Amino acid sequence: MTLEKPDLSDSTAFITGTTRGIGKEIALGLAAQGCNIVSTGKTSEESDYGDDRDMEGSIEQTAREVEELGAEALPIRLDIRDEEAVEAAAEQAIDQFGEVNIVINNASAIFLLGTQSLPPKRFDLMTDVNVRGTYATIRAFADHLKGVDNAWVLTNSPPISVDRMPGSAPYTWSKLGMTFITLSLAAELDGHDVGCNSFWPVTAIDTRATRYFGLGTEDDWRTPQIVADTVLEILRRDPATFTGNAVYDEEVLADAGLTDFSEYNLTPGDPRPMSAQMTDPDYSRPE
Repeated sequence: MTLEKPDLSDSTAFITGTTRGIGKEIALGLAAQGCNIVSTGKTSEESDYGDDRDMEGSIEQTAREVEELGAEALPIRLDIRDEEAVEAAAEQAIDQFGEVNIVINNASAIFLLGTQSLPPKRFDLMTDVNVRGTYATIRAFADHLKGVDNAWVLTNSPPISVDRMPGSAPYTWSKLGMTFITLSLAAELDGHDVGCNSFWPVTAIDTRATRYFGLGTEDDWRTPQIVADTVLEILRRDPATFTGNAVYDEEVLADAGLTDFSEYNLTPGDPRPMSAQMTDPDYSRPE
């Protein structure tokens, strides 16, 4: 089945964390439908990659690939822990494109260690990037979104009712904080027709972090495309009515009529849900 895609030719999306993985896939998925992209992240070619020299991808590379798809792009080097930098980036994006109607909180820090193993400074980093960074980004755009059509705030984070993942309580807490802020905004912006929702994959996604932390094996992973398609399906809906939801990728795509998810699997067969991978007695985290 081929999913119907939204016409985003009059849209501009500000996306955090677009250098690689899910964020980049979302950026390219939206750009293919005509959406202008503000590509943000810490890895920039103009800064010699800073502390990220060993990582592939950059905000400029993603911007070039967006432009190859026919959309406009604006790369902005951004640390979302810095609220002044976030506010400046929001102003720059609005000045460049006139308006931004889609804000996607994708950037986050991840350390899959238990409470006893995780150093406090890493706990603070996850809190600052995941919770505070999402808050700062939403806050920078909230007033602007009230005045534009087809406005969205979407956050890559799990439903509040997600099962607690043993051995990763700090990371899980920080991701749930992203969801809580996003869903609370739905009530704050009630009456302004801004769709505020979170989205989350059922399975682990093939990213640098997944491979580093050894979340299952390739048999358990899906490609980032399933997340990008989930975002596109959400954007087909009416933000005035589809708001305040925390959804899984399979749930959204099944509502669109998709019954076979095998095209997203890295290997043949059905991958295990992420919760099953995390509770596998053979799963060990790098210290």
